[in-house]
Amino acid sequence: MNVEANKVDKVEKKKKLLKGIVTSNKMMKTAVVKITRLVKHKLYKKRVKVSSKIFIHDKDNKCSIGDQVLIKMCRPISKNKAFTLVNIIK
Repeated sequence: MNVEANKVDKVEKKKKLLKGIVTSNKMMKTAVVKITRLVKHKLYKKRVKVSSKIFIHDKDNKCSIGDQVLIKMCRPISKNKAFTLVNIIK
């Protein structure tokens, strides 16, 4: 049983937690979250803001536009959705 527990722990550690802002919640059980991160430019070595749009599964339609949320990677739910809502921060 310890081997099984260790496998589950390793899988849970790989799941990515991200923080972002909800930009759209017009779809049923789905919201769009904007994730902004800093990346070093290859040539100029300057830090540049890069943002990406992620579709998340919002089971109870709790998110509203402008909310800051914590999301977690999960199995693919549909063609575009592979993240679920963990909780709403603000």
